[in-house]
Amino acid sequence: MREVSIRDDVIRLGQFLKLADVVEAGAEIRTVLANGDVRVNGEVETRRGRQLRRGDEVTLPGERLRVG
Repeated sequence: MREVSIRDDVIRLGQFLKLADVVEAGAEIRTVLANGDVRVNGEVETRRGRQLRRGDEVTLPGERLRVG
């Protein structure tokens, strides 16, 4: 699991995926979310505006991330 540090207390899922260098652009984020490939704390997430807090876990195929 890779920890990705954030500056503030919360971050939106789309911003977090870009910060973690998992995706490069907004269009790519929409596709990954629409395919149901993203899970937050074990549950499928399709909203790119979902707010994440420190300790949340985000998984994608081949990636496991923790908000730090």
